[in-house]
Amino acid sequence: MKIDGVPFRSVWVDEDDGWSIRIFDQTRLPWSLDILRLSDRDTVAHAIRSMQVRGAPLIGAVAAYGLALSLRADSSTDAMERDAALLKETRPTAVNLAWAIDRMLVRLRNTPAADRARVAYEEAGLICDEDVEQNERIGRHGLALIREIAERKQREGGSGRVNLLTHCNAGWIATVDWGTALAPIYMAHDAGLDVHVWVDETRPRNQGAALTAWELGRHGVGHTLLSDNAGGHLMQHGEVDMVIVGTDRVTREGDVANKIGTYLKALAARDNGVPFWVALPSTTIDWDVRDGVKEIPIENRSGEEVTFLTGRAEDGALHRVRIAPDDTDAANPAFDVTPARLVTGLITERGVCDASEDGLLSLFPERR
Repeated sequence: MKIDGVPFRSVWVDEDDGWSIRIFDQTRLPWSLDILRLSDRDTVAHAIRSMQVRGAPLIGAVAAYGLALSLRADSSTDAMERDAALLKETRPTAVNLAWAIDRMLVRLRNTPAADRARVAYEEAGLICDEDVEQNERIGRHGLALIREIAERKQREGGSGRVNLLTHCNAGWIATVDWGTALAPIYMAHDAGLDVHVWVDETRPRNQGAALTAWELGRHGVGHTLLSDNAGGHLMQHGEVDMVIVGTDRVTREGDVANKIGTYLKALAARDNGVPFWVALPSTTIDWDVRDGVKEIPIENRSGEEVTFLTGRAEDGALHRVRIAPDDTDAANPAFDVTPARLVTGLITERGVCDASEDGLLSLFPERR
């Protein structure tokens, strides 16, 4: 994707030294576009924990490079296993991270120690390239769904405008490129379809307000920011044609873990007959988990993310302010699970399917 006409991926190897990696500091968006240099395992782990880098596919790719960086310092088997375990523990809910590290280890365990760093960079690069290809395919499959809605509305005498609602950020800044939930929207816009996006603010970290709105605006996609509780009202009044979200983990039976608040959007969509689609690469499917509510670990983050807000004042300076009484504690579960029964379908790189074991296996028969 492009920022002011310049093409970027969300992670890349530094061209100057050929080994450190670069990412955008997502905690600084949309106020400033800061590029961070990550040079070792610890800076990568901190970037993932602090959400300087976030998004299930992207943290998997960055963690893969983190293991490559650690092997530059110590390529022994003991160090490799230790550093892999440390990186896997940085965020517990998104399955892509563990998947990427496990894939790296499969390749590296049978590689001589002297060659491990070089091979690790190669494998991390492949993970990135495959993520881009998968997300582009997701975009094309999702585009067909958006086009179908536009054509139906035109047949019914309407303008053909498609109003989509999304929650959190599942755009190119959450992946290596293209994004998951936003990829079909970008493609629809680029194809000349009239699309408009309702962007949930996504409390408490406001990824929708800070990241999704920034992405869509930079690409020229029409959008409107919503408070998190407004989506159901818009659905009741026919203002939403389709909900499309990303996910951090999908179970074998189609349950979906995504940013906190997604479950409530799915309930509102079901009550109002609005299709609720989830876009994901196959790396996000956890084939070992069936019951998402019972089995998916939900990350609990600091309560300060709820009791404090950061924003830009009229003078341009950034300020962090408390919005709750000093003696009030806050709970902060970062994700919730939407049961498969509330999901219209899944959009993957291999096509669309029902949110069910049979649906997923129809696209991934090798997992039977």
